[in-house]
Amino acid sequence: MPEEAAPSTTARQFPEDFVWGSATAAYQIEGAAGEGGRGVSIWDTFSRTPGKTLNGDTGDVADDHYHRWAEDVAHIKDLGLDAYRFSISWPRVQPGGSGEFNAEGIAFYSTLVDALIAEGIKPVVTLYHWDLPQELEDEGGWTNRATAYAFAEYARRMAVDLGDRIDVWTTLNEPWCAAYLGYANGEHAPGRTDPVAALTAAHHLNLAHGLAGRAIREVLGEDANISITLNLHVNRPADPTSELDLEAVRRADAVGNRIFLGPLLEGAYPADLLADLAHLTDWSFIQPGDAELCRVPMEILGINYYSTGKVRYAEGAGRVPEGEIATSVLVGVLDVEGVPVPGPYTAMGWNIDPSGMTELLVSLHATYPGQALMVTENGAAFADEVSADGHVHDADRVSYLHDHIDAVGAAIEAGADVRGYFAWSLLDNFEWSFGYDRRFGIIRVDYDTQVRTWKDSAYWYRTLAATSVLPAASDIRY
Repeated sequence: MPEEAAPSTTARQFPEDFVWGSATAAYQIEGAAGEGGRGVSIWDTFSRTPGKTLNGDTGDVADDHYHRWAEDVAHIKDLGLDAYRFSISWPRVQPGGSGEFNAEGIAFYSTLVDALIAEGIKPVVTLYHWDLPQELEDEGGWTNRATAYAFAEYARRMAVDLGDRIDVWTTLNEPWCAAYLGYANGEHAPGRTDPVAALTAAHHLNLAHGLAGRAIREVLGEDANISITLNLHVNRPADPTSELDLEAVRRADAVGNRIFLGPLLEGAYPADLLADLAHLTDWSFIQPGDAELCRVPMEILGINYYSTGKVRYAEGAGRVPEGEIATSVLVGVLDVEGVPVPGPYTAMGWNIDPSGMTELLVSLHATYPGQALMVTENGAAFADEVSADGHVHDADRVSYLHDHIDAVGAAIEAGADVRGYFAWSLLDNFEWSFGYDRRFGIIRVDYDTQVRTWKDSAYWYRTLAATSVLPAASDIRY
């Protein structure tokens, strides 16, 4: 864990070329679920299944960004952001996930990209933010090796149609969530609870990244900026003096982090991971040469960070009686359990710990010193409302952003090559299984009227983006 930096008497200054942005995801904001030739995604199916999302909420309308994109681009411009990270809905541009592409869907994103560029905003595209075409899930989804190859062909087509207008091509967002929340504990679409399926999905997502990165470069050349975004976990031992708890951290790190970092950055799965889970799988879904195929040189490694975790050794944990379903996200890990982490907490119940941001970025730099990093998501959900004066005074969110961006600055000061920061999220939106009950946006959305209202956090972030000097959390300039 890095040493804490001494308190500074001057405001933190970020590099002149540091990128300030904000991020969204297609299913969370676009709406227009049945318009423009869009096909059905696994999140359409999942959210329309009773009991799967809070209040039965769906992304059918969401923020209606499909119709209001021009207004949202204007907000991004007014915020003074350098870049906007958004995702392409695979079923909007290729309804079945294979076969014919949808010209109307592709035109929507092409128009959006042109509008961003016209305003001096760099488009950062995520090709997969969890909305797999349902037809592919019907054939096995990410447990089916063919899905990785279908994804590569989709990526190739996007490279052809959007071309060199895209600043960064991010293949996948948080494959950990897609694999483990989608296939292990059932909290996310497609809602399956099979630990071996989750590990298989994790591998095929890694493979999809490698294949897609190669496909994009075949179209655009070796200079195309390839990236992936990982939500790496900062797990700490319940007792730092306990060898058993330190071993618990190693096991959690293997299945949560290094199952992705190994193949993606080193071209090999960690030997300890393969041994840890040998009781669960023989890993036969990893074919000869796959691990190296997963690795493609990346301009940027995207990092999403929200909170820290704590684990300890607990004999018997992870051992599921025969006939019962294993739904832990510590897939197949034996004798390890998570323990509560001290607050304060966000509305998601996640602890607030900016030191974890610095720790993660510095650790990654130490392990992969030549790999540039970018914080592609960071933010917090809080219960905020429009006040009588017409403003949304979200002081807790401003404080969260201030302290975490300061932590990014501390990592840069310690030598980490961090190129930018994207606040999650530009807009309040459909927060997956939590529906519309959790608000992450720096811009509030009234879901009844679709009126957008800047929160204090947006005004604060605008000041930061304009100056690259970290303002005090109390510095709100309307």
